[in-house]
Amino acid sequence: MDKESSGSSSPGSRRTGGLGLFGSSAGPQYSKTELAGVPLTGMSPLSPYLNVDPRYLIQDTDEFILPTGANKMRGRFELAFFTIGGCCITGAVSGAVNGLRMGLSETRNMAWSKPRNVQILNMVTRQGATWANTLGSLALLYSAFGVIIEKARGAEDDLNTIAAGTLTGVLYKSPGGLRGAARGGLVGLTLSGLYALYSNWHHLKGSSSTRY
Repeated sequence: MDKESSGSSSPGSRRTGGLGLFGSSAGPQYSKTELAGVPLTGMSPLSPYLNVDPRYLIQDTDEFILPTGANKMRGRFELAFFTIGGCCITGAVSGAVNGLRMGLSETRNMAWSKPRNVQILNMVTRQGATWANTLGSLALLYSAFGVIIEKARGAEDDLNTIAAGTLTGVLYKSPGGLRGAARGGLVGLTLSGLYALYSNWHHLKGSSSTRY
């Protein structure tokens, strides 16, 4: 037996012989070293065994399907529940902190005892409920006006925000007469205008930077 037929093949050489799964001669077999260096046309070198173009795996669009005619952003009606709930919680926490401050200030001359603790607790709960009711009522009026104006105009923009804030201030301060309603409307107009300016600040900043 000569050296060529008896010599062992190298680890990276191609093997054409051998028995298949059922004893028949199989096709050309390649080692993993050879397959790792095979270039894949039109594919990035993610894996030599990947049979899918990785460019199709990159999702540049949204991964959800919207119903026909639906908007990508939630409307005022959907945001109303979050706004009202958030304002109620914020008012309750702020009122509780203010009540604790007032309770400690009013009972500073009293010794630490059960009557003082009860008085402080009453002040905390009273202020928390008052502030939660106030902010919740304002959020309810603002959300209601925003939804009504949006449905009436058929558009959603900053004008709805400013109009809803102004009407909220006018209606909330209307029991104080015409002067109180005017003050409330001015406060609502100022706050809603500042919020609209803050929400569009990045657009205004981008437009001013590209102008020069």
